[in-house]
Amino acid sequence: MTASDDRQEKFSGTREVADAHRFDERKLCEYLALHIDGFAPPMTVRQFRGGQSNPTYELVTPARKYVLRRKPPGRLLPSAHAVDREYRIIAALYPTGFPVAKPYVLCEDDSIIGTAFYVMECVEGRIFWGPLLPGLAPHERSAIYDSMNATFARLHMLDYEKLGLAAFGKPGNYIARQIARWTRQYQASQTESIPEMEKLIDWLPRHLPVEERISIVHGDFRLDNIVLHPARPEILAVIDWELSTIGDPLADFTYHLMQWQMPPGVATGGTGSLMEVDLGALGIPTMEAYVAAYCARTGRAATPNMDYYAAYNFFRLAGILQGIVGRVRDGTAANENAAQNAAAVRPLAQRGWHFAERAGAG
Repeated sequence: MTASDDRQEKFSGTREVADAHRFDERKLCEYLALHIDGFAPPMTVRQFRGGQSNPTYELVTPARKYVLRRKPPGRLLPSAHAVDREYRIIAALYPTGFPVAKPYVLCEDDSIIGTAFYVMECVEGRIFWGPLLPGLAPHERSAIYDSMNATFARLHMLDYEKLGLAAFGKPGNYIARQIARWTRQYQASQTESIPEMEKLIDWLPRHLPVEERISIVHGDFRLDNIVLHPARPEILAVIDWELSTIGDPLADFTYHLMQWQMPPGVATGGTGSLMEVDLGALGIPTMEAYVAAYCARTGRAATPNMDYYAAYNFFRLAGILQGIVGRVRDGTAANENAAQNAAAVRPLAQRGWHFAERAGAG
């Protein structure tokens, strides 16, 4: 079994609800019957295997399926698990025809299931947990990557102010705020000393690039956060909007490019890598071709400061994964496989410092 196949098996589908994430299902059912048109019991609850941060559940009724996303119980890091922001962004995007699940209700009353949550439609389709798209023909892989590129470019071209999202994030200084945020969260969750992480914490905020544009950013746009049509290369829904805000689209896009820059093995945090594979034979575009397609779709002449952005994104991912490690320590991690991320933090920081050195860090 390959690492990609293993990840597909671990994270696909649902399981029994974890003991730490159980709640009063009858109380939830009564609440949803009052707040969602057409909702009718009985209701069966299962927990999705995927979802590192916010516990995610499948709610099955005789008429239809729903998905519930909630804050995890227990001690949480500041500003994390913002399910209210997830609901707000998909509620703004859904009327535009951008591929997101239909939002039904946001509940910020902790007395219903213990934490805030929202419910959206269950979009049935394919989710691939690795970048190699096993079992597909080269032309199918090519079409999926092109669809992913087009969807991402479309997101960055939306007018967030016309969508009522002017206050969804602070325009400007996005990267500086992100560095500060993930530095705080890394330090709050820190379990070991990593010299490269300390060097990035010092170097990154002193060499910030100029932010040329401002747009909606997803924050975690990856293949496994996309629901594909069961048979076509059509994206039915982009999911997991927890890290979305208003910010630098190039920072968002270059995070997505990490798939081409990720060393194979433990440093991926389990996400897989496009390095050291025959992209042409697989039908997957090179990073250069993928960047060119994005630039054409967004009217960019170039993507400057790529080494800096790579250093920043490896730092950011290391900080995100360290936060998951901290939640394992504190007993609030949503994913049963979250502990494996501990081994990835140091290699990610080392990879980030490699790109910082390429960008001129001494």
